[in-house]
Amino acid sequence: MPETTDTTAAAPVGYNLVPPPGWAMIPLRKGTSEAIKRIVDRSVEELPDNIPRDDLSKARMELIKRLKRVARQARETRAMDIHLPVERVDGMALPASFIVSEPLTAPAASLDSGLILSSLRPDASQSEEVTIDGATGFRTEGVAQPDTDKDVEFASRRVEYLLQIPNSTPPAWLTISFSTVADGRPDGDMADLLVDLFDAVMTTFRWSHR
Repeated sequence: MPETTDTTAAAPVGYNLVPPPGWAMIPLRKGTSEAIKRIVDRSVEELPDNIPRDDLSKARMELIKRLKRVARQARETRAMDIHLPVERVDGMALPASFIVSEPLTAPAASLDSGLILSSLRPDASQSEEVTIDGATGFRTEGVAQPDTDKDVEFASRRVEYLLQIPNSTPPAWLTISFSTVADGRPDGDMADLLVDLFDAVMTTFRWSHR
């Protein structure tokens, strides 16, 4: 994010938030491999002690491969960080994640944030104005349908926060996007609970100035 020398009107240089218990972040600008290794080591430690060494090695390599693929796909969508669950709940891995995208800079200072919103999420069925840590923006929600052209096999519940970065010059926006396939029903109770969890995380969002 842009940074100025005037500390009274400086744009934030990053963000902080409190993730759910059992979640981890993979940074995509730098430190990606190290973060993936930490997640894999943590996950392997939770496996039963009686698993054969060969199976353990296969599980480790498969998880590394999967996380690298997730990171690569997120980077292709201009993601800056990806947050995902790394601990199982009742023996099940939560099918959810959220990404923080690289800031989007308006091509013109007069570009309306509503136009940016509609261009980013034309399929959103719900939209509301929000203010988070002094930043105005929008929260959108909808269901994304399967798309074989984009290798998307299942429908997913999507929630996105679009926040204008305070004091950014030129004006810029940050997007935080949540997605879950839940239990296969993106409009079901499990999806509702996971959306509530993400909204709770967003109440902890704060801009960072250093």
